[in-house]
Amino acid sequence: MHRSFIFLAEGFEEIEALAVIDIMRRAGMDIKSVSITDDRKVAGAHGITVEADMTFKEADFHDSEWLICPGGMPGSTNLHEFGPLNDLLKVHKGKIAAICAAPAVVLAPLGLLDGKEATCYPGFEDTCIEHGAFMKDVRVMALENLITANGPSSALRFGLAIVANSLGDNMARQVGEGMLLYNKAENYWF
Repeated sequence: MHRSFIFLAEGFEEIEALAVIDIMRRAGMDIKSVSITDDRKVAGAHGITVEADMTFKEADFHDSEWLICPGGMPGSTNLHEFGPLNDLLKVHKGKIAAICAAPAVVLAPLGLLDGKEATCYPGFEDTCIEHGAFMKDVRVMALENLITANGPSSALRFGLAIVANSLGDNMARQVGEGMLLYNKAENYWF
């Protein structure tokens, strides 16, 4: 299994980043948090400072599986304005995931949603549509190499969709059940 990376910029949505890291690690996936600044400490949108595993300059993105962008404002804008991340996203041959404002603010301007179904935080849909996306009013839109989600309350399901894509539905179900997310009576987990 290849390493995956989640990018942290000042003002990132803490739940969206930390829940995804937690879920992927529970599933045994190799996920590293990456600060896009020279400082590993990154302050989230709600004043929670997180120490990333590495900085962008320290990371080796060769042969990575997932590149993940949490939302939050101004976190999404800060990701969008970081040229090296844009360059990486455009040439990445693996899978990409983004949640909340990030599908619209980070992915759409790069053409990464063109012709694809996606979801994002309400109010950002027009930006995605302008860049060729087909927007769906769902919590999580999981495609083969692209997963988008609509916001903080969907962070657990977003993380489980990433796990399901990489390791299968059974592993996602196992992680979800361990977290008491899976609803057995309704037979769904995201």
